[in-house]
Amino acid sequence: MAFALTLSELARRVDGDIVRGGLGLSIRGVAALDTAGAHDISFLGNEKYHGQFLQTQAAAVIVPRGESGGPEGTALIAVDNPSLAFAVVVRHFSAATRKWFPGIHAQASVDATVVLDPARVRVHAGAVIMAGATVGEGSEIGPNSVIGEYAVIGRDCHIMANVTVRERCELGDRVILQPGVVIGADGYGYELVDGRHVKIDQVGIVEIGDDVEVGANTTIDRARFGKTVIGEGTKIDNLVQIGHNCVIGKHCLIVALVGISGSTHLGDYVVCAGQVGIAGHVTIGDHAILTARTGVNTSIPGGETYAGSPANLYRDEMKLRVLRRQLPKLVERVKTLEKALQVKPGSAV
Repeated sequence: MAFALTLSELARRVDGDIVRGGLGLSIRGVAALDTAGAHDISFLGNEKYHGQFLQTQAAAVIVPRGESGGPEGTALIAVDNPSLAFAVVVRHFSAATRKWFPGIHAQASVDATVVLDPARVRVHAGAVIMAGATVGEGSEIGPNSVIGEYAVIGRDCHIMANVTVRERCELGDRVILQPGVVIGADGYGYELVDGRHVKIDQVGIVEIGDDVEVGANTTIDRARFGKTVIGEGTKIDNLVQIGHNCVIGKHCLIVALVGISGSTHLGDYVVCAGQVGIAGHVTIGDHAILTARTGVNTSIPGGETYAGSPANLYRDEMKLRVLRRQLPKLVERVKTLEKALQVKPGSAV
């Protein structure tokens, strides 16, 4: 197999040391510890899977430095970060099995004014690229995706199936949009006039930086005016909603089911865990961590971890949760004390 790697080649790719195993051992695929077979490599990245490691049938395992156990016949490569090293190996095998052919499918619709090089991009069946759009070299537009008028797609982007990038929105290089993503839908803006909700025109755009990934069925609204901005290196999970005129900093992590209301600013390296909700017009500082289901309704400084709704410093919220669990017993104690202190009519005080 052309994409197979020897143990020696793998060790070089992940900057690891071979603890056990022959240099010429052939590895042909990747798998989890409990499903790996005689030609697969796996990894031990979490001690809770150590039991699976001891029973694995994998040909080789990437392990943390200092680990030398496991089945006797299994080769070991020691690295500083097994999870990251395994990702390098997965990327190799994924690239080897994924075929990329440039060209525009006969059933795609590409306006004559679109700027692209047919020999350096791939456009799948059913895709529509509208007037004035630009698609950079190495980019791929998936089946049934729509690129709006004068939208800009950078180099080496991967736009998967059923994605919409609306008019004038701009993507940097190496952006990945998973299936169903919508970039540049109208922001949610209305004014109540004479008892009716009147739509406010949304005439801005969305600007996405280099190396951003956006998960399936996530929506990022265009600005009312100006730009909604997603900073370079930010990774957004599935089913996230980002409102109009938000500015998301660089290298943020935004996990599934997060909702960020309009005109909110996130600093760099902010982490939003699952189901975080953020009100509009607030600022969250650099390196803030919002744990799952945190609700933010006012600006908060960076460099701290938050929990609860409304958001509170994590350590303070944990103390409050302990106290809240004690409330039922405390109420019973108060009732008992009240009964004991009740004075019967006619009794001496």
